[in-house]
Amino acid sequence: MIDALRKVIKRKHYPLEVMLTCVRWYVAYPLSLRNIEEIMQERGVFVDHATVHRWALKILPVLAATFRRRKRPVGSSWRMDETYVKVAGQWKYLYRAVDRDADTVDFLLTAKRDKAAARRFLERAIGRHDVPAKITIDKSGANTAAIESFQADSGCDIELRQIKYLNNIVEQDHRAIKRIIRPMLGFKVFRCARTILDGIETMHMIKKGQLDCPAGQV
Repeated sequence: MIDALRKVIKRKHYPLEVMLTCVRWYVAYPLSLRNIEEIMQERGVFVDHATVHRWALKILPVLAATFRRRKRPVGSSWRMDETYVKVAGQWKYLYRAVDRDADTVDFLLTAKRDKAAARRFLERAIGRHDVPAKITIDKSGANTAAIESFQADSGCDIELRQIKYLNNIVEQDHRAIKRIIRPMLGFKVFRCARTILDGIETMHMIKKGQLDCPAGQV
């Protein structure tokens, strides 16, 4: 991972440890970029909040890719739902799924909430984790249509359940992501939003123990 980071971060004016610390704080805790700037100044490190943002956009894709290679397997019973994220003053949709133990299956930020977006998310999640035995959703017609069309096209047999109280697991898990996003006061660019959300979700999964990393390996 360190070698990959050195390839994307050139002409370093700060130690890599400082850069990683700032970026990790940004996506792991409910802190704004200016909060991080102040915290670092208190520690004798003077870095502009815009610089921290640039670091995040370069570093987070590497961290997310490294995590995906070492992510623990998830269960075969999924809870699928979507929540709102503001980008450039407009609401966009963050599709998310967790298993019965609340481990994150996958996530995807989309511009629309419809059958096509739901199916794109479903296909990506299945591509990374194989076909689940069950998927629990709310009463969303788009999610229902996406799952049913996927089954019809693929021939896979997935038990579809629409039981609200069983979907509380994923709705509660949304809150952890929203808590980190709130101090950011919305995203300006869709592409940047996806990158930052990748980092937030990655740190959230690490906190939940979803990183399979033997002792001594990085």
